[in-house]
Amino acid sequence: MIQGIGTDICDVRRIRASFERHGDRFAEKILSEAELAAWRRRSSRWPERGLRYLATRFSAKEAFSKAIGLGMRLPMHWRLCEVANRPSGEPFIVLHGELKDWFEARQWVAHISVTDESDYAASFCVVEKL
Repeated sequence: MIQGIGTDICDVRRIRASFERHGDRFAEKILSEAELAAWRRRSSRWPERGLRYLATRFSAKEAFSKAIGLGMRLPMHWRLCEVANRPSGEPFIVLHGELKDWFEARQWVAHISVTDESDYAASFCVVEKL
């Protein structure tokens, strides 16, 4: 049974402006440790790709927060929600800490889709009860 849906579209130019203003601190606020490592690898090879990665993660976490009905209120926190990829490239949600406990207590599962183009990143999330 579907518990919630969430969608988000993010302007990559807005992410770029925030990153230019705040530097790595912006990424460190949004990304989990694993995501930070991936972001740094991508950014070192192609900075624009790193910005798009940051934008897709920002968008996915916003969509997830809407799907669970909390928005950005505890236990939802940027760094406790991670968007990882299977070897096939399929994205999936990995939760940590208090958010993981809260989510699992409800017996929910999340499905996430992300996409990006030159100026926008978009995400769609469906949360369902097991």
